[in-house]
Amino acid sequence: MLIQSAAKTLYFGSLLRKMSRVFSMISYMNSVSNWVIWRGSPRMSPLLNPLPAGLTYILAAGKKDLMDLPVLNEDDLEEQFVRGTGPGGQATNKTSNCVVLRHIPTGIVVKCHQTRSVDINRKRARDIMREKLDVAYKGELSEVIIKKKESVLRKQEKRRKANENLERKKQFKEVLAADLNPEKDTA
Repeated sequence: MLIQSAAKTLYFGSLLRKMSRVFSMISYMNSVSNWVIWRGSPRMSPLLNPLPAGLTYILAAGKKDLMDLPVLNEDDLEEQFVRGTGPGGQATNKTSNCVVLRHIPTGIVVKCHQTRSVDINRKRARDIMREKLDVAYKGELSEVIIKKKESVLRKQEKRRKANENLERKKQFKEVLAADLNPEKDTA
């Protein structure tokens, strides 16, 4: 009897482990499908769209929200390392870790001196260049500009709501003061 209950426990334990694996695979597939088809987006993901002629795009997969940015061709870039400026004293002013990228076909220049590491500055300069090229190629339809406009609108809406709340509080205090001092209104 004891052996049968132990066997049942082992059977159900292995069954539960298999079910947990299935659920984890389903949740993984769901997260992948959410990555492929954007949530809240009326259009399909660029992964499923055909690429436009003349431009190739790359997805910034590590970003919070996916953006399709132009791919940088290393042959089109001219890279220089110049001395940095700003706070940091001798360590900053004597090392050539500031990266200057120039996109030859468009003439766009990006200068990046955010960190002391040349490798990180090179990567960040290329990211900035991709965003600038996206703006240059797409203009007002660029995702960078659209996100910036959305951010401005959100800030304006937040400010408007805060002002409305302040006005309501002010009116409430005036009504309270008028109710507490009725003889001032009659005089």
